[in-house]
Amino acid sequence: MSQKEKHVLGLSGGRDSAALAVYMRQQYPELKIDYFFTDTGKELPEVYEYLGRLEGFLGQPILRLNPDRDFDFWLKQYNDFLPSPQTRWCTRQLKLRPFEQWVRPMLEDKNLTIYSYVAIRGDEEYREGYASNHDNLIIKLPFKDAGIDKDGVNDILEGAGLGLPEYYSWRSRSGCTFCFFQQKIEWVRLKEHHPDAFEDAKAYEKNAIEHGSPFTWSQGESLEELEQPGRVEEIKKAHEERVIRFNKRKGNVEDPLRPNREPLDIDEMYGQSKVCIACHK
Repeated sequence: MSQKEKHVLGLSGGRDSAALAVYMRQQYPELKIDYFFTDTGKELPEVYEYLGRLEGFLGQPILRLNPDRDFDFWLKQYNDFLPSPQTRWCTRQLKLRPFEQWVRPMLEDKNLTIYSYVAIRGDEEYREGYASNHDNLIIKLPFKDAGIDKDGVNDILEGAGLGLPEYYSWRSRSGCTFCFFQQKIEWVRLKEHHPDAFEDAKAYEKNAIEHGSPFTWSQGESLEELEQPGRVEEIKKAHEERVIRFNKRKGNVEDPLRPNREPLDIDEMYGQSKVCIACHK
């Protein structure tokens, strides 16, 4: 029996995976690619808006993979302990598990080879993500292979007329509204842009603390402490000072030909490198 192929590409609602979808559509139009998004139900509204625009460019729907159990269910399974950089159960249960459930029936066909395209850039190390344990599931890294870096990703999105998702004006990541990888300035901005989501995160945190969770969403302080007016001003001032230092170190000057090309990368400014590919790419 002849070998069959299937091509899949996971989208997070972030810059890199969106650019990879555009790149594959432009460079390999002969490939029939299934684009999918694993929806935790806790995503930013800007993510859904951007996925809609991307569907328009691709000319096909993006498959939504929904977890069979929601965040509240898994929170109880983990004894009301919040997910954290040390215990990333949210990625495991709400992002990777739905993908595995979707792809498992395909993997049972030994005559089918599945190619999964992942948006690791040429200027990145291969960060933690989905590793294949199956001979017929092949992980492909087109940006890595082609040497496409962050500037190249931005150029792809600009050339396609998509630009960056709106949340990049205040936050450096897609994924859940209460992602624990957020910097404190991003929590402050979440409260400003999506106060209801901030209140939900506070409620989850309060419940977890009452049940003995050793973690808060933001390291070293609760969201209730973080949102106090005096503390907010401290966070904003510290962030502004960091921006000035970052610009001096990078030698950033405004390019009159390309003003406001992209917002400053908060992760880059804060030296954040450990993130989840499934959520943030």
